Amino acid sequence: MTIKPDPTAQIPADLGAVHFVGIGGSGMSGIARLVLGDGHRVTGSDVRDSANIAALRELGAVVAIGHDAANLPDDVDTVVVTGALWQDNPEYQLALQRGLPVLHRSQALAALIGGRRLVSVAGAHGKTTSTGMIVTGLLELGEDPSFVNGGVIADLGVSSAAGDAELFVVEADESDGSFLLYDTSIALITNVDPDHLDHYGSRDAFEQAFVDFADRARELVVISSDDPGATRVRERLSHGSVVTFGEAADATVRVHSVETDGPVAFAIDYDGATYTARLRIPGRHNAINAAGAFAVLVGLGHDPAAALAGIERFGGTGRRFELHGTVGGVSVYDDYAHHPTEVAAALAAARTVVGDGRIIAVHQPHTYSRTQAFAQEFADVLEQYADETVVLDVYGAREDPVPGVTGALVSERFADASKVAFIVDWQEAADHTAKIARDGDFVITLGCGDVYRIVPQLLGSLERERE
Repeated sequence: MTIKPDPTAQIPADLGAVHFVGIGGSGMSGIARLVLGDGHRVTGSDVRDSANIAALRELGAVVAIGHDAANLPDDVDTVVVTGALWQDNPEYQLALQRGLPVLHRSQALAALIGGRRLVSVAGAHGKTTSTGMIVTGLLELGEDPSFVNGGVIADLGVSSAAGDAELFVVEADESDGSFLLYDTSIALITNVDPDHLDHYGSRDAFEQAFVDFADRARELVVISSDDPGATRVRERLSHGSVVTFGEAADATVRVHSVETDGPVAFAIDYDGATYTARLRIPGRHNAINAAGAFAVLVGLGHDPAAALAGIERFGGTGRRFELHGTVGGVSVYDDYAHHPTEVAAALAAARTVVGDGRIIAVHQPHTYSRTQAFAQEFADVLEQYADETVVLDVYGAREDPVPGVTGALVSERFADASKVAFIVDWQEAADHTAKIARDGDFVITLGCGDVYRIVPQLLGSLERERE
């Protein structure tokens, strides 16, 4: 069993010296960066080295690779853990034996936020991009917010920063219910597409968590007008101030005239006026994300035209349609998409900019429960939106293996078996991809596990194939 947030845990008034178990992820490293900025001594550990860890070391953190009880300093005051850890993690167990305060990462973030005015961005998909749009818009508007995002904001080069303003913006994680721990002023809900049912048990419980999250917002709820789950949540809200956004005719912030040929362009109708924008990133879904960010910025009191102009400056986030290299006319991208809806959106966006080239998806299913629940849906969207697909084996993350649940569960559900290959060995998968790729094609890795680590192999195979 993985570690769940304990809402009754007492957060120390002074965190003192802090040890992070699982420090390398975007969220955890972002929190560690802020803790370092507050003058605390930071140590930590993770299973592998990364650019995030290298950046933290440059700021003064001492980070060990691998989890071991010996990593926990004798003089540490507070331990922060990620929800991806198993209960038997040796550093976690030693912290409990010592009686140290052990905080889930969401509780550590809540301590950093304190009593500031908080914008919390939640939803099954689009959180990281929407958070990045809000932060970028605020900076362009002259604000200086603190923020913690689930991915690096490309133009800033960081996933978190401490600002001077009273405003704090966070990507709020719904996967384990931890978004309910925050004292939110403005809640943005991008969508409520069923996910994380291994934690919630049912779609109704999943949606009720979003109802609770929204109704606790002190000022404003901004919620999708288009997503069926969000519509059901909206109908159950008792909040007195709700703004909707999307393409629905009755949306408060209505998106229309969407052009997806290249970077997405669109118009927004709001409060009797029409505003137009062209983003720096592709995809119809990003026009919708921009509308939600626009609603938040206007809700914070900013001029609509200036708010939308600020959002236009957003240049994307890490692991969201991120280009890693081009070899012989074949471009290799990486994307965090790990739910059928996200995969469809990512590949549809790629289709708008690939031109005459084809799309080759390299899909790593994430968790056994999600793969088992959505195998057919994954197969359907991959077959519809990609020209060729390579399916890797399941990245189990926090789950134990389930007999019979492998990547083949997805590949076997393709109607046309010639369009898909299930390949467990990564080098074989990279070599196969390089053999079928043509000049002008996009190769896109998909998943929120460690599939991004295959990118160097893909680039190497492409180079060898073209020697």
